Amino acid sequence: MPQGKPAGVPCLQLDPSLRCRLFGRPERPAFCASLRPGPEMCGASRAEAMSILAALEAATAP
Repeated sequence: MPQGKPAGVPCLQLDPSLRCRLFGRPERPAFCASLRPGPEMCGASRAEAMSILAALEAATAP
């Protein structure tokens, strides 16, 4: 996504299982490669992680 990923829009590189198609590849964006998710972003479950991420996207939306 050359212009960045807008809040609420899934990355174009996610497959149907929401896994990154570029993971481990040299063309993966530097931002994604440098992201180090931790408990504050991931919570204790997938549902909690998705809730946290939704809140982060809403907070950073233009």
